[in-house]
Amino acid sequence: MNINSNDTALVVIDPQNDVLSETGVSWGLVGESVKENNTVENLARLFTAAKEHGFGVYISPHYLYPHDQAWQFGGAVEKMMLEDKEFFRPDPLCLDGFPGSGADWLNLYKPFIEDGKTVVVSPHKVWGPQTNDLVLQLRKRRVNKVILAGMLANLCVESHLRELIEQGFEVAVVKDATAAPRHPEIGDGYTAAVINYGFIANAVLTTDNAVKAMR
Repeated sequence: MNINSNDTALVVIDPQNDVLSETGVSWGLVGESVKENNTVENLARLFTAAKEHGFGVYISPHYLYPHDQAWQFGGAVEKMMLEDKEFFRPDPLCLDGFPGSGADWLNLYKPFIEDGKTVVVSPHKVWGPQTNDLVLQLRKRRVNKVILAGMLANLCVESHLRELIEQGFEVAVVKDATAAPRHPEIGDGYTAAVINYGFIANAVLTTDNAVKAMR
């Protein structure tokens, strides 16, 4: 996979407090994996490299609103998200109480995301980008290769990977710039994700590899 700033972008999924901060509602499930992978620091390194070397940066966030609480069915973790009000916002158009909330960006990433150049697409609602405008925004800028990172490895990241591949993009996943839940009954989501990355992605990189490729 030939990575260059002309046709390659960094896509970061859910760089938000609820999954990356020790105060987030999902820290109990994901914290060990985040710390083991140095996910917070590695995402910052990717942001830095992309900005320094002229790569477009796209954020695919996760927001859930009060009307989403009326969903009638869902999978195990989808139900957990709704019950715990993960990525919760009281209104789609109101920012009252947003700064510092679980849905807000991790403070470390705000200079990268809020620089007036990063593209923040509409929220995905379950796991994949089928429910937002990520593919449209990439296509409109003639981006056909993606460096993919963020949260969570076996859910939103893997779902974005699968859809982007189906849409004809080349995708490199940065395996240590993500993390996943560990559940006593369901299992280790990170192990499952990395195996699937190897089968599906055009490349599986470490953060060191990705930063080097962006130079």
